[in-house]
Amino acid sequence: MALEQQLRVPGPTPLPERVVRSQSRPMINHRGPEFAALMADVCGGIQEVLRTRNDVLLFPSSGTGGLEAAVANLLSPGEKALFCSVGSFGDRWADIATAYGVDVVRLKMPEGEAIDPEDVERLLAENPSIEKVFVTHNETSTGVTNDMPPIAAVVKGRGKLIAVDSVSGASCLPLDTDGLGLDVVVTGSQKGWMAPPGLAMIAVSKDAYAAAERAKLPRWYFDFAREKKFQERNQTYTTPPISVMYAVQEGLRMILEEGVENVWARHTLVGSMVRGGVEAAGLRLFAAKPYRSNTVTPIHNPAGTPEELSKLLTLLRTKHGLVLAGGQGDLKGKIFRIGHLGAIDVGDVFAILAYLELALSELGLLSRVGLMVPAAQAIAREGVASAEPVGVH
Repeated sequence: MALEQQLRVPGPTPLPERVVRSQSRPMINHRGPEFAALMADVCGGIQEVLRTRNDVLLFPSSGTGGLEAAVANLLSPGEKALFCSVGSFGDRWADIATAYGVDVVRLKMPEGEAIDPEDVERLLAENPSIEKVFVTHNETSTGVTNDMPPIAAVVKGRGKLIAVDSVSGASCLPLDTDGLGLDVVVTGSQKGWMAPPGLAMIAVSKDAYAAAERAKLPRWYFDFAREKKFQERNQTYTTPPISVMYAVQEGLRMILEEGVENVWARHTLVGSMVRGGVEAAGLRLFAAKPYRSNTVTPIHNPAGTPEELSKLLTLLRTKHGLVLAGGQGDLKGKIFRIGHLGAIDVGDVFAILAYLELALSELGLLSRVGLMVPAAQAIAREGVASAEPVGVH
């Protein structure tokens, strides 16, 4: 009998049973009235969660496709643009722009640290020709959540456009798209929306559409203007991933039933529990305070060598059914990551910590056991006195 696995990587995330069942609905004509109703429901729900009246464009792709769409639609060859990175996905966004011939100015933070709005202010002052700024909201490779309100205030205060990668933040972490004046917000189905991979969802402002009309980079599959024309009649230009949209629709129902603010609060709670539990056992968190993500927690390698860390992750997966993630890029072998976004509750956190502590003990990496779960229980009992999530002012 196969071991049932608990998937706790930063994405894709576990699917609730009702989401799994929703995907078994029959196929429909993507040019017919049934699809029009599905699309209106999905886009309207995403708008509600993102706190926006902007269009939400849907593209069959991963989140990276959404990042490429933002570059291709907003920029021109040789144009100078600011890309703010706190990890590998921020680097990827800048690399996409470089591949398109954009003159990329990089604000690259040390791993584990967040963007300082003063650095954004300084670079915009030093580079007055920059008109667009690209920022990662939540970086899964380093477990950092950037504080978007002060960053957006700097960018919008100078009259610039701001595009935000919230693939692993949106729906789980506070993000008031219209309140902050965000022009493009990219997210993806496989994270906090509790659906499978396959759909990039992009909120686009009127100013972003206007910028896209002026921009000169080549685009075809990811053309905002063409997609908008089709979506105005509740269709997509290319064939949509209908089963993924069924799943997003059901995930949205769950989010709205719980209440968006309650979803944010739940992620704040489980994030605090995970961090409190691992620290109680003497493990070291990678990301710096107070910008530690409530959707993913990176932890320094407690085993010393990359090979021993691999043994830990393998033991967790094969013996205990707990699937965690290793580090990416330069952090490979140096950290491991616990994903806690989307479909997760207090009981899930207790299970994660119990199995992690057990595996660490079995490998001789803990001198004492029985510390993680009680620490998390204490946090759960108190609620989170530590305060509001990053990004709420």
